[in-house]
Amino acid sequence: MDEAFKALADPSRRLLLDALNERNGQTLRELCAGLDMTRQSVSKHLAVLEAAGLVTTTWRGREKLHYLDAAPINAIAERWMTRYDRRRAGALADLKRALESAPMNEFAYTTYINTTPERLWQALTEPEFTKQYWGVAFETDWKKGSPMVWSENGAKTTDPGQVVLESDPYRRLSYTWHTFTSEWAKSSGVDEETLAKLRQESRTKVTFTLEPHGELVKLTVLHDGFDPDSTVLAMCSQGWPALLSSLKTLLETGVPLP
Repeated sequence: MDEAFKALADPSRRLLLDALNERNGQTLRELCAGLDMTRQSVSKHLAVLEAAGLVTTTWRGREKLHYLDAAPINAIAERWMTRYDRRRAGALADLKRALESAPMNEFAYTTYINTTPERLWQALTEPEFTKQYWGVAFETDWKKGSPMVWSENGAKTTDPGQVVLESDPYRRLSYTWHTFTSEWAKSSGVDEETLAKLRQESRTKVTFTLEPHGELVKLTVLHDGFDPDSTVLAMCSQGWPALLSSLKTLLETGVPLP
């Protein structure tokens, strides 16, 4: 939390967060455009924001994309604003409200896990792992273009659109999200009205990026392709943090979260 306070104390870094709040997933070149700062200065500020957990990054080909991570700001709000009911706490409160109300079509999350890239890759791909923290098993050979069968709560979901998009063992994994079937909805407790909304939305995709970080592994999850005002995004934004926390706990302790 101390690093987040220090990062937010600089007005230039707050401008960068504002820029990502308006449009997430920008490159360094895009962030430099329109700001009265040198490329080197922007790069240094982004490094501070990333170290504080306020920005997370992932690669798209040769482009490094930057994403806003609101978790540290929400933690500040929870501890220092909600706790003492300081409704007019100034810039941080304004930023928190903006983050919560701004429309986004992506979900990005970064966590650091005390494990190896090989072990983390197993946890993302092998059914004996995924069943423990996710309750899902994937039937696929994990080759680019291969079909995927999702097995969850006794229901199997198959569709030509469920495929592996990228598979670079121990480094990067990407695949399309599953189809929303009646069988899946029934097994997951999703009502008919919500199912109808989910079926109207575009198919999304999720990308996992694994990077060694000393004795840890930095895992970045990017789930994108959501429609505006997406019901899928609302559901995934609640599900991913708990799921990834359970994954981290499983790898570090041997037991997933309840």
